[in-house]
Amino acid sequence: MIEIDARGLRCPQPIIELGKKISTMNKGDEVTLLSDDPATEPDLSAWSRMTGNKFEKKSESVFLVTKLSER
Repeated sequence: MIEIDARGLRCPQPIIELGKKISTMNKGDEVTLLSDDPATEPDLSAWSRMTGNKFEKKSESVFLVTKLSER
């Protein structure tokens, strides 16, 4: 499992780090994003709508992101 530790980073950096990593992944791959920034969940929601990928909140600071699109 791939993990991005973005704890301590503030908006928009966790999403930028996720975007860089997910662009190198294959469709169906999953990445765990660790982020303590309160803006991460709303940012992930908007990012998911724009990119066609999905995320699931596992805990307050842990998000599982699945690449579903080729973008």
